[in-house]
Amino acid sequence: MWLALGSIAVGLALLVWSADIFVEGATSIARHLGVSTMIIGITIIGFGTSAPEILISVVAVLEDTPNLAIGNALGSNIANIGLILGITALIAPLPIDKITFSREFPLLFFATGVMAWCLYDGALDMVDGFLLLTLLGLTLWYLVRSHRLEGDLTPDENEPGGDIEQETSFSTSTGWLLLGLIILVGSSKLLVWGATEVAHNFGISELIIGLTIVALGTSLPELAASIASVRKGEPDLAIGNVIGSNLFNSLAVIGIPAVITSFNIDRLAVTRDLPVVIALTLLLYGLSRFPAVSRSLSRLKGLWLLSAFVIYQLYLYYGVMTGTP
Repeated sequence: MWLALGSIAVGLALLVWSADIFVEGATSIARHLGVSTMIIGITIIGFGTSAPEILISVVAVLEDTPNLAIGNALGSNIANIGLILGITALIAPLPIDKITFSREFPLLFFATGVMAWCLYDGALDMVDGFLLLTLLGLTLWYLVRSHRLEGDLTPDENEPGGDIEQETSFSTSTGWLLLGLIILVGSSKLLVWGATEVAHNFGISELIIGLTIVALGTSLPELAASIASVRKGEPDLAIGNVIGSNLFNSLAVIGIPAVITSFNIDRLAVTRDLPVVIALTLLLYGLSRFPAVSRSLSRLKGLWLLSAFVIYQLYLYYGVMTGTP
């Protein structure tokens, strides 16, 4: 038992650290190749902060614990909105521009709806996986194309990475990228093993473990990125970080395992947890849009989001302690 708990702790720590150096390595390589920071943010950073969730889900499915993968994806979406944006808004109000409402939010709603449709029948197969991954590809293409048409993809010497001088060589960046990827895979396997052992020892379902311990652990990179963006005076990046991460969670974290193999889903994921994802997504939109004169997430709204997350976690805890769904 203690070995399993230690594996979870070590796995989470290595997961967060390796995700960070993976993103740094990928970003540095992109800058060496002359890719703009906007493209980096849309693709590499979005993928990098969701890499722990993706690898956890793949490993979980390969080790025949698919409900851990589903719990990880849904739980991460819930944590991103309720916990991460809630805490970030408490630190500093988050203004939201009109483009986010007209472009990013509709994409998030559509991705969440397609994910819900795929999960509704209680099973995932290759068709579902290809549908979700195709939508992810189209979404990334649309976002990059939109920014290019708006002229947002022109490199800026004042932006990080815009300077010709590079602090890290291409070979060093590649080394960090590969090291991060290797440790990501290893720590994912370690975390899945530990979480599964704990679930079996305590009689807790793999779905609950995925929704709580694993989801919270794999959401740490998003939390760190969001808090850092506020401290650097770029609060709009926090919203973009969460929306992008939830897009990857809904489409890639669930889509990739479905392409690998078909599997059934714990019905509670559909009847209990999926509605929470949908409700929090709608709540985020409503709080961000209204009142119209102040489209932002204030500290009070951040407290509402955080409170919703805490209530959900308490409900899960109550269910575990009483043995009720």
